[in-house]
Amino acid sequence: MKDFKFSQLEYVRPDFDKLKEECLSMVEEIKNAKTYSDIQGVLEKRDKLMGSAFTMYTIAYIRNTLDTTDEFYEKEVEYNDEHFAAFGVELTMLSKAILESKFTDDITAEYGPEYLVIEKREVDKFKEELVPYIQQESKLTMRYQKLMATAKIEFDGQTLNLYGVQKYFEHPDRATRKAAFKAYSDFYSSNEEEMEEIFGELVSIRNEMGRVLGFDNFIPLGYMQQGRSDYGQKEVAAFREQVREELVPLCKKLYEAQAKRIGVPEIMVYDENFKFPDGNANPIGDDDYLVKEAQKMYHDMSPETGEFIDYMIKHELMDLKNKQNKASTGYMTQLPDYKAPYVFSCFNQTKFDIEVLTHELGHAFAGYEAMREQKCLNYTSCSTDIAEIHSMAMEQFSYPYAEQFFGDNADKFRFAHLQDAITFVPFGVAVDEFQHIMYEKPELTPKERTYEWRKLEEKYLPWRRYEDDDFMERGGYWYHKLHIFLYPFYYINYTLTTIGAMELKKRYAEDKEQTWKDYLALCRAGGSTNYLNLLKIANLSVPFEEGSVARAISYAKDELLRQL
Repeated sequence: MKDFKFSQLEYVRPDFDKLKEECLSMVEEIKNAKTYSDIQGVLEKRDKLMGSAFTMYTIAYIRNTLDTTDEFYEKEVEYNDEHFAAFGVELTMLSKAILESKFTDDITAEYGPEYLVIEKREVDKFKEELVPYIQQESKLTMRYQKLMATAKIEFDGQTLNLYGVQKYFEHPDRATRKAAFKAYSDFYSSNEEEMEEIFGELVSIRNEMGRVLGFDNFIPLGYMQQGRSDYGQKEVAAFREQVREELVPLCKKLYEAQAKRIGVPEIMVYDENFKFPDGNANPIGDDDYLVKEAQKMYHDMSPETGEFIDYMIKHELMDLKNKQNKASTGYMTQLPDYKAPYVFSCFNQTKFDIEVLTHELGHAFAGYEAMREQKCLNYTSCSTDIAEIHSMAMEQFSYPYAEQFFGDNADKFRFAHLQDAITFVPFGVAVDEFQHIMYEKPELTPKERTYEWRKLEEKYLPWRRYEDDDFMERGGYWYHKLHIFLYPFYYINYTLTTIGAMELKKRYAEDKEQTWKDYLALCRAGGSTNYLNLLKIANLSVPFEEGSVARAISYAKDELLRQL
């Protein structure tokens, strides 16, 4: 394995002319292949070629998000996005050649059926006519991300970014919480016109992309982009309804209890993050302390996680501190040439920091394992509906170590985190339904779009109360959710996987050793099979089946109600 530190990695712009030439050469090699070993050589060559190109793309992307005002990397990301979109023509030709090869049975015998399913999906979701739309979409999403990253909010005598002001949502003084939320809201309100324009163009472009592929709108393409092959809109709608029936009443009860606990007549939006009358559990050390304690935790958790966290620290594969002009997001990505995950976030000295150290590092651990277990690039990552199980389950596995991060307030953290995990799900399905409405009804005006969000709050978040905030009252809250702009139809994955994480939480308490084996098997499986089969590998139930939500949350529900 190569020795390196991320800060010292050289970035070299991908040579797209050469990539195209090599891709077309591989197409001919497949067509002229006499034996399966000829095909194997091409598949290995493609993985090496694409792994290196993606590594360079990712280095530029990471450095752009670390400082969105760095013009060099901003332009490199724009260049790469534009040329990768055009390169889709040659990549699709290569996927078609693989699918039309006379050695598909041999490919399936070696890699399993999912390999060709992935190749077919790549072909089905691309046509050359899409290239200008993909390029335009990329420019719009970068515009939104930069708008968020460069936010400057004057509050408490400081100039804060979006992550910085959110710290005050947990302030013990109610007036301060209210003022902080209003400052946050005012940022979005003052940029509403630009966000309306960006999103309106994204809906139009994406729907046109769907029509190019023969669909009525973007939604089927959005599902394909998320790697879904064994369930669709019907199953997702049924899941949302289970959430409305099972979780919304529980969440109302939790917020009513919270109102009594913190001594307010009813919970306002600016109270939702404030869980205890004497203040929330906040980390007991600075950023560096938290990383050191995370290292201890992962060493104690398992040999595999111990090896993983040492690797992440040694090679500088985490950037977690909050800085001006840093993108307001959190993510895990991969550097295939180094078999290395990379984690990005913005600490803000709240329990959110520990969620990052478990959630994003859960993603990274799964990537680390899959990149070492799977022998092809197609399988080193999986569809997002599975990937979020890796992260959310890791959050739950960290509960026994809460004292290291929160000291005497560890129980506060565990309760608040578990309540948040449950109360998040109705919000998550609201985001999903909102996106379906947006692409099904592109004729809606910007203000009508926003009102649709307000109606969904009444359906899924009936406890939600705004005060003296016209922008939020008419539905402006949706603008802050970057997934709606950047990653369409991703968000339902967080809710589906919460169900899986809750199952694993229960089993981890009952049989830690076997549950860890199941979790590790899921991580190592990467994307080597479909969603339903990956659930089987981890011995998890299917969230779409009737009654699955009630069963999955029963343990967490009992825990929360017992502690009320």
